[in-house]
Amino acid sequence: MTYRDVATRQVLIWCCTAVGARMPVAMAPLALVFLVRERPGGYTLGAILAAAYVVGEIVGAPVLGMRLRPGRARVQLAVGLAAGAVGFAGLGAFPAAHPAVLGGFAVVAGAAPAAATGGLRTLLTALVPVRAAAQALSVESMLTAGVWAVSPAAVAGLALGAAPRVPLLLAAALMAWSVAGLWLLPAAWGEDGTGDARGEDRAGASPLRVLTGAWPVYVTGAASLTLLGLAELVLPALLEQRGVGVGWSGPLLTGMAVGGGLGAFAYGLRAWPGRLRTRSVVLMAGTSVCVTVAALTPDPVGIAAALAVGGVLQSAAMLTRNLSLREALPPHALAAGYSVMYAAAGAGYAATGSLAGALLKAVPPSTAILAGVGVTLLLTAVGWWGEVRTAGRSPQGGVGSAATTALAAPGAESAEGAAIRGRRDPEGRL
Repeated sequence: MTYRDVATRQVLIWCCTAVGARMPVAMAPLALVFLVRERPGGYTLGAILAAAYVVGEIVGAPVLGMRLRPGRARVQLAVGLAAGAVGFAGLGAFPAAHPAVLGGFAVVAGAAPAAATGGLRTLLTALVPVRAAAQALSVESMLTAGVWAVSPAAVAGLALGAAPRVPLLLAAALMAWSVAGLWLLPAAWGEDGTGDARGEDRAGASPLRVLTGAWPVYVTGAASLTLLGLAELVLPALLEQRGVGVGWSGPLLTGMAVGGGLGAFAYGLRAWPGRLRTRSVVLMAGTSVCVTVAALTPDPVGIAAALAVGGVLQSAAMLTRNLSLREALPPHALAAGYSVMYAAAGAGYAATGSLAGALLKAVPPSTAILAGVGVTLLLTAVGWWGEVRTAGRSPQGGVGSAATTALAAPGAESAEGAAIRGRRDPEGRL
């Protein structure tokens, strides 16, 4: 269980492709605000366009993710990413268009490629040995943290230094690049393109029923991102409350993103004790403590340190959720499951933003953050209870218990491989 297993040419190509697919996602909300901010009511219109984009993501991810098929993965992902590139290109090419037209382009840009996150994540885990699943997902988290750390500065610099449309045109070019990158990767994540039969073995359960059976993982996945959204959206107001320049919000959030990358790297360095759901609760509790400290401390250095440590813990918590989902679903349903997780996390982010915006009208920013922490802890508790309840009903004492053992214990690769091959996985690697 080392990072050597993921240091391959195919994984490097995957990383380049993933940057092209994900950087436009990270750039989009801020780029949409810059695109129309000089129009009358520009900031309001920018917020509406960003909301339309997010709604497109939330709807598109589960709908399109459930349609992904292992044997046609490349074509399906390419079509979605190409349509997303068209949406971004339309926004950049027609910045003065009617708001309804811009809203339509924003929805297409958000919805069309929304299943790419789940599809690419599934493809990544198919490129590495089963023992390296945690390391592969850690690499993905580090890559995502880097993208989110770079994107705000890139958008602001290009919009102010060149033209407001340039970030969106760059987003279109990056997404088109990701389409080209797909053709350097395997066309499917199953050797025969059929996935396996684990889903059908479950008493003929429908795909929707299989996916909804993992609802506790989605709940805790959403909880892990609500704190991130809370920190991003309320931080400027909190700094103002503490008498700190709001311009420091950018560096502080960059520090949180860097912390997330370090947390993902550290998580993949070794096997950690305990069940995944237990690790998740501990990490979420730690993240909540960090955000609480950031809300209550008057010292800017304390705020920065709390956010950086919170980023470390939040990233590791999200990794436990992805690994738990990998246990809970059959391989052929993983792409759809990751897409549903993506939608749930986006919904949690949006809900937290709405809650914080409403509370800021009546209470100080620090109180709004504490209320968000309370919601996060409630979601975490509900998700943990659901996972315990599901494990209690499982004949094996937990969904994917063999996978849990293999991922948690060094040297257990052979045990997991036998268990998975017993379920007729055509790759013998998932």
